[in-house]
Amino acid sequence: MIFAPLASLAGIAIVTAVLAVFGPRFGIGSINAILGGGFIALLASIGSFAVMGVRHLRKLERLSNSDALTMLPNRRALHRDISEIMSPDQEVALAIVDLDGFKIINDHYGHILGDATIKEIARIIRNICGEDANLYRLGGDEYAILMSGELAGTLLEGHCRRIIERLAKSIKIDDRRLTLGASIGLARNAPGQQLSSSETLRRADVAMYASKRGGKMRCTWFNEAFDRSREQIKLLDDELRQALALGQFRMHYQPLVDSTTRKIVSVESLLRWDRPDGKAVGPNTFIPVAEESGLINPIGLWVLRQACCDALEWKGVTLSVNISAAQLRNPEFPIQLGHILEETGFDPELLELEITETCLVLDPVVAERSLNLIRGFGVSVALDDFGTGYASIGFLRQFRFQKLKLDRSLVVQASKDESSRAMMLSSITMAQAMKMSVTAEGVETLEQADMVRAAGCDQIQGWLYFKAMPADEIKQHLGKRIDVVDAGENDGREAKVA
Repeated sequence: MIFAPLASLAGIAIVTAVLAVFGPRFGIGSINAILGGGFIALLASIGSFAVMGVRHLRKLERLSNSDALTMLPNRRALHRDISEIMSPDQEVALAIVDLDGFKIINDHYGHILGDATIKEIARIIRNICGEDANLYRLGGDEYAILMSGELAGTLLEGHCRRIIERLAKSIKIDDRRLTLGASIGLARNAPGQQLSSSETLRRADVAMYASKRGGKMRCTWFNEAFDRSREQIKLLDDELRQALALGQFRMHYQPLVDSTTRKIVSVESLLRWDRPDGKAVGPNTFIPVAEESGLINPIGLWVLRQACCDALEWKGVTLSVNISAAQLRNPEFPIQLGHILEETGFDPELLELEITETCLVLDPVVAERSLNLIRGFGVSVALDDFGTGYASIGFLRQFRFQKLKLDRSLVVQASKDESSRAMMLSSITMAQAMKMSVTAEGVETLEQADMVRAAGCDQIQGWLYFKAMPADEIKQHLGKRIDVVDAGENDGREAKVA
């Protein structure tokens, strides 16, 4: 627009010159009159274009600071606002909200529904935060919330917890009910600190990824230790890739004992990592890293294939393999499972896949579709770690599990107080009514074993009977009644493979 008045000036100059030469022939006034008229026209033109230019620039400024979909302020506006409100005598707090499971909605339902979801989430967050906080859309499925003033951090954390609580429930988009989650990172700029807008945003982003690694559906404050941790995670990810390529993983198996016959009826596969440096790194440490990087998919397939090969030696014994949320969300996983069963020749009716409640909560529609395909092979599905999360009776009915595994924490608490025992008993009764078998995990004392046996558990798993062992040690225990002597409480606990 800046060239418009100049173009107008050039045009008027040409017209004026032509009229000056040929005007008198046609009775047109003097050059002074012509020039005077041209000058006035020029001023009017320049004024008109100037007004248009200012309006246009203001419109461009608004657009450059706004998100086109939600009309919320964008990342550029956030940087501007942080810089403007930064003050040595007040606190500034920032939260980054990243949706869990949004990509699946886009992939399966299309971008129109995805866009509608983005706008609805923006409305929900705005209603929760009110006018006390500034809301931004950073792009994709990320939002930011900015607050300043006394107790800004405390107030913002309260808003974030209410956001997570709300997103734990389904939201209605058109005629569909969708379940999302949120991982939130928080960073504060304390009075006198005055971090740059880029650093404040980076810290909130780092904290958000810490929430994702911690299991999602949570909010986490930035800690300077996170920066050191990120370097370690990157190193660990590189080492995991090398470990998979060089064959450094191996399998151990923990037997499950029938509560009546006291014989082994099933084994659960557990991943171990033989590092060249001998350093012990457990699955609880490296599996979350593999999930974040996407490496869990090839590692998980290796586990499944190796476990099926090993279990061919144990006739009639069910093999249980843990499946991560990332694997279950992968649309190719059921196909890959079918290929592995065909390659190994393992009986699908002896294979049981264990999934946790978290795998299902983030996208129940996709999970149900995958589980139906998996059951089509004859493979059974167990719900692991029951009693630690979100599962309800309706949830259990929807997914039709063949087995319910009571989490160790529920078993331990049930041996100590009546309320936890009542919860355990009601869970077992519910599972039996739904034709599910029940396994008690983490049983470590005879007292606990007697309790879960009397409560109606079908299988018992825990260090009281067996710790995890290499594949070549399993066969010697098969077909034998397992009688144990209680050695007392054991604080150890087996880590699960994803």
